[in-house]
Amino acid sequence: MQYVNGIRKAALAIAALSAALTVTACQSGNSPTAADSPSKAASSSGTPSSAPSSPSGKPSSEAPSTAGTPTATASPISGSGGGGAGGTSKTCAPEALTVAAHQATDRPDGTGTGAAIIEFTNKSAKPCTLQGHPTLVAGAGNGSPDHNAPLKVTPTGMVTPVTLSPGGTARLKLTFVQVQGEADGYCKSGAKPSSYPTLVVGLPGAGAHQVALDDGVFAECDNTVTATAVTATKLT
Repeated sequence: MQYVNGIRKAALAIAALSAALTVTACQSGNSPTAADSPSKAASSSGTPSSAPSSPSGKPSSEAPSTAGTPTATASPISGSGGGGAGGTSKTCAPEALTVAAHQATDRPDGTGTGAAIIEFTNKSAKPCTLQGHPTLVAGAGNGSPDHNAPLKVTPTGMVTPVTLSPGGTARLKLTFVQVQGEADGYCKSGAKPSSYPTLVVGLPGAGAHQVALDDGVFAECDNTVTATAVTATKLT
């Protein structure tokens, strides 16, 4: 009996060992590798982001953007003597303007012209705009604009568009190097004074215009002039 029991115990031990080896082999063959296992962390490229919502309930990425939207501003400009507002009208054509000149009240001491106010009036039936410093100031030799003596222009003051309604007037001021003394006078620089019955005055895009003083002639020294930009303001 002891022999039989020993055989049985040995058989049971072998069976148990065989079962253990089988289980181990199964576990080794079925265990997934790291390459075969899906990642527990969600992929950032595959997971849609939850964008914050706009007040309308749409994601902010779908809400309409105001960046890059063009804006427009306009400053109304008034020309005195009937000047209109706006600044959107075309530049005054040469034939749309009449030009006049008178000696300025505020001028350098001396016996020459000293300074003159040039007035541009819109005689057309439509608004038009003037802007800028004179492109040309020249003494008209023998009264002819074809034989003129250009003066060196020094611009002064800011440029502002002036829109003129029909009948509106814009102005600019010319200040000369003043003639001194009596009779023909003299120039402080030692140069000889010049005098012209008319001047030729040009404005950007608005042509060149021959104009005479309402009293006297233009007399100046050194062939230089300081010029304001055209303005709707009355000048003295």
